[in-house]
Amino acid sequence: MPNTEQSKKRMRQNEKARQSNKIKNSLMKTAVKKVMNAGDEAAAKAALPEAMKRIDKCAKHNIIHDNAAARKKAQLAKHVSGL
Repeated sequence: MPNTEQSKKRMRQNEKARQSNKIKNSLMKTAVKKVMNAGDEAAAKAALPEAMKRIDKCAKHNIIHDNAAARKKAQLAKHVSGL
C-alpha cells in the first residue's frame, strides 16, 4: 500500500483510468463482434461505422496502438467487402 499522499492519489487516478479504459475497450470489442457476426451484408455495413468510431476512439486515448487500430479497421473493411 502507498504511504505518501502523492502515491495514494496516483493509485486513485490509476484505478479511475483503468476502469475508463476497460469500458472503452469493451465497447470497441463489442462493436467489432457485431460487424464480424452480422448475418448479412446490410447488417454488417450498418454496424461498420460504429465499429470504426470505437476503434478510432481507443487509438486516440492510447488504449490500443495507432497501427493496431489501422490493422483492425482494414480487417473489418475487408471482411465486409467480402460478404
